[in-house]
Amino acid sequence: MAINWTEAQIEKVVASVINDLRGHTVQSECRYDAKSYEGRTLVGVYEDMNDAIAAANIGYKAVRAMSLEERERVIANIRELCRSEARNMAVLGVSETKMGRVDHKIAKHILVADKTPGTLDITPTVKTGDYGLTLTEMAPFGVVGSITPSTNPSETVICNSIGMIAAGNGVVFNPHPGAIATSNYAVDLVNRASRMAGGPDVLVASVVKPTLESADIMYKHPSVRLLVCTGGPGVVKSVLSSGKKAIGAGAGNPPVIVDDTADIRKAGKDIIDGCTFDNNLPCIAEKEVFVFENVADELISSMKENGAYLINAEEAEKLEAVVLVDKKNPKTGVISKVISRDCVGRDAKVLLEKIGIYVGDNIRCIITETDFNHNFVQHELMMPILPIVRVKNIDQAIDLAVKAEHGFRHTAHMHSKNIDNLTRFARAVETTIFVKNAPSYAGIGFGGEGHATFTIAGPTGEGLTSARSFTRARRCVLSESFRII
Repeated sequence: MAINWTEAQIEKVVASVINDLRGHTVQSECRYDAKSYEGRTLVGVYEDMNDAIAAANIGYKAVRAMSLEERERVIANIRELCRSEARNMAVLGVSETKMGRVDHKIAKHILVADKTPGTLDITPTVKTGDYGLTLTEMAPFGVVGSITPSTNPSETVICNSIGMIAAGNGVVFNPHPGAIATSNYAVDLVNRASRMAGGPDVLVASVVKPTLESADIMYKHPSVRLLVCTGGPGVVKSVLSSGKKAIGAGAGNPPVIVDDTADIRKAGKDIIDGCTFDNNLPCIAEKEVFVFENVADELISSMKENGAYLINAEEAEKLEAVVLVDKKNPKTGVISKVISRDCVGRDAKVLLEKIGIYVGDNIRCIITETDFNHNFVQHELMMPILPIVRVKNIDQAIDLAVKAEHGFRHTAHMHSKNIDNLTRFARAVETTIFVKNAPSYAGIGFGGEGHATFTIAGPTGEGLTSARSFTRARRCVLSESFRII
């Protein structure tokens, strides 16, 4: 059953995890590869994508034969294992990808376990009238092919598995190559949960070595009826070009507006909390701030009180040279700036060390004042680096924030008590998620109402996906009968 977490509960979970991890070295915590963990062979992981799809198809036939009650028993076990093994997956994720924070990844796994919708999300609808009764039920597609990211690998696998199984599908994953072991651990977890509930040994499947070729097999295989992609623009584009029904969760560059009616002290804390959650890996996290000039100094002061370190323009230039690198397009020869993979999801302390600044563990975010055209504003860094742009009024704030969002229509945030300003920005930016007066993670149910997901489908319009997103509508009509009034 889903739990609506309060801020106090969130802080309690994160605090307990931090205390548990003090002095802990994550790199030496476990022995793993893409096929095993601590010497245990992972279930549902195959050398060949065709074999993985065949296994997922058998899983689909098995889950299709289950009652909703039986599906819920499997899902209940997934939730329980996700909670009890959240620390394993968090440590494994940080160790393998070198991105994010163990304490925050634990919290994300608990969020997935508690707030990912199950079978209650696929309730049927009925219409009756003079001509009888029409029943519309939400049916499975069959085998769903899922592309998952390195930023939230096991969280996405488990969240997708719960929703797709609840909808009655089998699932085959082609994980990000940078997070194979973590993703496959989650696949194994789902299969262990299925077996515990009397379900099939392999309900979801994956591959040992995901590649572009294995993804292409998945795209074209006749047994795969629906494709779901959580990743960058390139992989989303390839999925949407497959010719099959596809759900695409693409990139974002979420702006934050702070006007002069906001609770500035709270806004400073909320923005730093959201920006630094798992070192800014979630695609919903705050990426750039537009603040009214008359409250900018107060906002920066609040940010510094909550773990932000302010760098000047010269230091920002040095940092930019480290976190953004030149990449040449092999076809056009054009050179453009791209984020350095070695810096994505790293601690603020680590990033500052790269430019000769040494700070304590209390520093969790790097802030700097820039103009609108600065690369920190224009690029989604996925690092705890937050550019701050001063604006004169709400008109300028909205104009620049909408431009910085680049039309992704993913996520935006605002801190204000002015209903008119909030409404104007929400209408102008047109994002799938719009968070008001809270950290960004409230948008996925972490300290906010609503269900959780790590597949936010802006490009294809499903929004925050859930079990219902992975179904197709089927209509059954009984003419001139079963109208009882």
